[in-house]
Amino acid sequence: MTTAKGKLPLEGIRVLDSTYVFALPYAGGLLADMGAEVIKVEGPGRPDVTRTGGYSGVFAENDLGEDWWNRPSTYNLIHRGKQSITLDMTDERGRDLFRELVSVSDVVMENFTPRVMRSWGLDYPNMRKLRPDVILVSNTGYGHGDGPYSGYPAQATTQEATHGHCWVTGYGGGGPAKAGASFVDFLSTWTALFAIGAALRYRARTGLGQWVDMGMYQSGVMFLSEYILDAIANGREGGRIGNRHPWRAPQGCYPAAGQDNWITLSVGDDAQWRALCRVMGQPQLASDERFRSLLGRRENHDALDEIIAAWTATRDRYDTMHALQAEGIPSGPVLTGRDVHYDPHYRSRNFLERAKYSPERKLGERMFLGRPYKFSKSPLHIQGPSPAFGEHNGLALKELLGVPDEQYRQLVEDVIITTVPTTGEPSPVVPQPEALERGIIAAWDPDYRERLGLGD
Repeated sequence: MTTAKGKLPLEGIRVLDSTYVFALPYAGGLLADMGAEVIKVEGPGRPDVTRTGGYSGVFAENDLGEDWWNRPSTYNLIHRGKQSITLDMTDERGRDLFRELVSVSDVVMENFTPRVMRSWGLDYPNMRKLRPDVILVSNTGYGHGDGPYSGYPAQATTQEATHGHCWVTGYGGGGPAKAGASFVDFLSTWTALFAIGAALRYRARTGLGQWVDMGMYQSGVMFLSEYILDAIANGREGGRIGNRHPWRAPQGCYPAAGQDNWITLSVGDDAQWRALCRVMGQPQLASDERFRSLLGRRENHDALDEIIAAWTATRDRYDTMHALQAEGIPSGPVLTGRDVHYDPHYRSRNFLERAKYSPERKLGERMFLGRPYKFSKSPLHIQGPSPAFGEHNGLALKELLGVPDEQYRQLVEDVIITTVPTTGEPSPVVPQPEALERGIIAAWDPDYRERLGLGD
């Protein structure tokens, strides 16, 4: 697709995406947003786990439909704008077709453990024989090589511990904690985008491809740089300080009016502290001996938290944010996933974008997260909805590779390719009232399509 103001940044780049779960699949979706032709590859008996099980999110209208594997929310978010093919990579015919696709692709992405691609003869030295300037992106838990962990499988839910995030996440006096769900996956998503862009730039300058060997372990450690430097230089191991800050005070997350509503604020200097006192209608606090200096505010933070919480608890969180921001005090409401969809600023940024499915998919129009950046010369948009399982088998194999009709029919008959997974089951569908009661979902708006302005 070409925009009115110019071509999309990655138009003409073909990406072969043989990855699973979140990290590189989401990178592939963002590459598609930027105009790349992204071909998602799954095994007939190994559908992406975002279609099945605990990673799949929810189903549209809580309805499995006739093709439940194409309806999960997580799959549809991260695979938008791609093509979908299936190949049984355990069969040599499937691997041969994958090799042919490598020969006509600019970028290949994979996230198997190191031994898998080597055992298939699809590691970087062999890929270079198929296309000398190919860019291979491998995303593993601990990277390739001879390191003691290199062969280990990994997932973000445990890697937050191995790269140190859990050690510094949590409340003082409590144990280590996770920063969120699969946080490291998304660090790897953004790292991969940067690496692919750099590799494409290098190829444009030199004509040479290269291997991008990513370790999620390192992607996470990279975001703990200040703690690592502090340990090296000062011998301090860091620690858990909850919502507080090493030198800003007061800082925290405080209750707001309404059920389970919260507001955050952070005071960085004496001028902001005096401004906070004025906004709270308690200017005398600015001269209180306990709070007059930064050191005093840090030492008496517990007492400050009680005063601030008593004030915020009676106020609307958005009103509080606007009042504090008007005085130059960083502040923001704590938004749920539901809130994000209705937030006026996200709307003003067009951060939530619409994708319309074909009538055959029976998904109508849906809303997805866009990107946090805008290009002035190449306005970016989600290029289309996610594909159905194996939807582009014919396009990729017959039209792109020239597979004869008889060979294609044999591939279908032998289930080397398919449009229906041979394994996997959907996540259980729980009625909304029961899901609310059990805490599976936080909220449910029966009229959400009308509120979001979505078509049928």
